[in-house]
Amino acid sequence: MSAPHARPTPAPALYAYARSLRDAAPGAPPPRGGHPLPATARPPYDRAVRLPYKQARETVTGLLRDRIAGPGTARAAAGTERGLAATGVRDHLVFHTAAALDPADPAAARALARRLVRDGTTVHGVAAGLGLLTRLGEPEDVPYLRALGALHDVFRYAVEALDPLDRPAAALLWLTHYPLNAPRGLVEAVAARDHAAVREQLLGLAPRDRLMEPAHARRVAEATGLVDLLGRAPEDTALPAQALRVLARMVTQGDHGIEILAYADATALYGTVAERAHLLSPAPGHQARLVTLAQELHSGASRLLAWPPGRRETVLARLLEAVREPAEAGRRADWIRRTARHLRAAGPAPAPGLRVEVAVADPAGPTAVETRILVDGRPILPVAFPQGRGDTPEELLDAGALRAAAEHRAVRLGVTSCAEACCGALYVTVRREGRHVVWDGGRRPGGTADPSAYRFDADAYDAEIARAENDHSWTWPARHTARLIAAGLRDRPDLLTRWGLRRGWISTYHDDPDTTVVTFTERPAGGDGDAPGEPGRFHQWRLPDDGRPPAERAAEALRRMAETDPRTLARRP
Repeated sequence: MSAPHARPTPAPALYAYARSLRDAAPGAPPPRGGHPLPATARPPYDRAVRLPYKQARETVTGLLRDRIAGPGTARAAAGTERGLAATGVRDHLVFHTAAALDPADPAAARALARRLVRDGTTVHGVAAGLGLLTRLGEPEDVPYLRALGALHDVFRYAVEALDPLDRPAAALLWLTHYPLNAPRGLVEAVAARDHAAVREQLLGLAPRDRLMEPAHARRVAEATGLVDLLGRAPEDTALPAQALRVLARMVTQGDHGIEILAYADATALYGTVAERAHLLSPAPGHQARLVTLAQELHSGASRLLAWPPGRRETVLARLLEAVREPAEAGRRADWIRRTARHLRAAGPAPAPGLRVEVAVADPAGPTAVETRILVDGRPILPVAFPQGRGDTPEELLDAGALRAAAEHRAVRLGVTSCAEACCGALYVTVRREGRHVVWDGGRRPGGTADPSAYRFDADAYDAEIARAENDHSWTWPARHTARLIAAGLRDRPDLLTRWGLRRGWISTYHDDPDTTVVTFTERPAGGDGDAPGEPGRFHQWRLPDDGRPPAERAAEALRRMAETDPRTLARRP
């Protein structure tokens, strides 16, 4: 008699599997990166089946639409898992395709999503359900999403699905899995809801600001309930300093967008920090962060937060009142004085029409400089191009790019930190039209159109551009010297052209802001330097700041170029 045929063990639902792991260690956060998935969570992947991206998106979209419209939720969910596995499409594409879907029947789509999330046995099926719940989820889905957030390769989708429903829970998951330098103690304290332990862990977090990325700062504030934590200890003098550090990092422009606009408690945290700023010591770091917050409220993305009438102006005034005169010398102290003086003179009220502001970041880090465009007091780049920064004043102002003429001219207003060729830039078309200057025809990365259009009074526009072009108040000596040298070479291009040279980039490097850098190229032998594949030889002349006035140093540099072949002054990088 033959042995009875053994039935295969059914694949476990990923939610049930995650719940069993949680029940085995109640209250303990999952390991960083998540618990390993069961072997059945990933069907065999046929590498011979590899759909092009567009076709893969269309295939997944069609499959999901068919299943949403089909009868029987349980049957549709099982068919969805089988169908997705058969496509050979990666789970991250499944998730993002499902998240982008706008179903004709939201209730049916939600029912299918819940079945996939609660009973799905594969990463593909659960990813599809989580993707649909990013737009269709409701509070009853939160426990399932939190449980699935303990699993490897699933937690990233759970975080995105949780974000619209429960920001603190999403933030805790994010801190559990993502940042390399997030202390485990903070995650455990937040999970245990131990407010005293959360405070102690928070005070020890990232003593060096630059170790905390803007997204990390936002997630810390969300997970710890930072505003509520401050409210529990109104006399605490240490916590406001750490809150200031977290908020200053959150308002810093990251490479993937603007975190402060995604933080629901931004205005409350701003207000609490401003109200307790008088408790802070006069340490340079505290003063610099207060100036950073004020600058962002004046011309940055923080101005766009949902402020009640008059509240932004009150918070800005309190921040500036708390900024004290630095006792020490140095570039950071000079920046604090210069920027605070400018912000106090500008006042809190928004200026009508066009306003051009040059914002210089805290020199304790890489010295980023950007030109910010405000229309009726509101910065336009954070909305039109949140992944980018304003172009440099050398590009927009010194070169006269914003001056309006009758002919249409495309002007680049912002660019990503990597490069335009990588992640794009924002352009507008500037033209003079009678008594007005018009900006329209905006283009975003990928060639997509920006529908925004602006019309300015021509006289007021010309006056503002002239003011901005002649404003050197934001500069420091090496950068001012660079601007004067560039202006001199625009007036006297023969200083370079008579040697067969072409003017290049003239400014200061982020990591060496006290050295003026003058670059130029020469034509290669036997060519004009403009043919494809014939780049001119590059030269770089570095002029460290020696304490003399910028006008004197620039005049000397121009004189030396008039008397000597500039190539003898430069060194190859």
